[in-house]
Amino acid sequence: MSATVDANVLLYASDSSSPFYERGSEVIGELAQGPDLLYLFWPVLMAYLRISTHPAIFDNPLPVHAAMSNLEALLRRPHVRTPGESAGFWSLYRTVTTGMNARGNLVPDAHVVALMRQHGVSTVWSHDRDLRKFVEIRVRDPFDPAA
Repeated sequence: MSATVDANVLLYASDSSSPFYERGSEVIGELAQGPDLLYLFWPVLMAYLRISTHPAIFDNPLPVHAAMSNLEALLRRPHVRTPGESAGFWSLYRTVTTGMNARGNLVPDAHVVALMRQHGVSTVWSHDRDLRKFVEIRVRDPFDPAA
C-alpha cells in the first residue's frame, strides 16, 4: 500500500527544535525505506522548501542548500516516487472540490488530494486537520498515539 506525506511532516522531520522532530523523522524514515512506495508530490516538496527556509516562520530557517539536500536524500531512495499532474487532472480537481468551498489554504490541500487520487494513493500522513475534510482519502496523524 502506497502513501504520501504532507509538508508539515517533512518540516517536523527536519526541525530538531520541534517536539515532533523524533517522530517526524521516524515516520519519514520508515515510509522511505519501503517496501511500499512513498509518493512525494511536487507541491508538497515546494511547500517544504518555501517554509523551511523562510525567516519569518522560523527563528533559524534552514539554509537553502540544507533544505534541498534533505529533499535530495529522500528523492534518491528506491521506494520514492515524484509524479505530477497527468491528463485529466483538472477534471479530477473539480471532482475533489465539489460540494466544498476550496479556497485559501484548502486549494493546495485539494491539489494534493487530486494528485493522490490520480496516482492511486489513499493515505496521507499529516498533522493538518484540513485534510480530513476530504472524505476520499485516509489521513494518519503521526503525532496522534491512536494513529
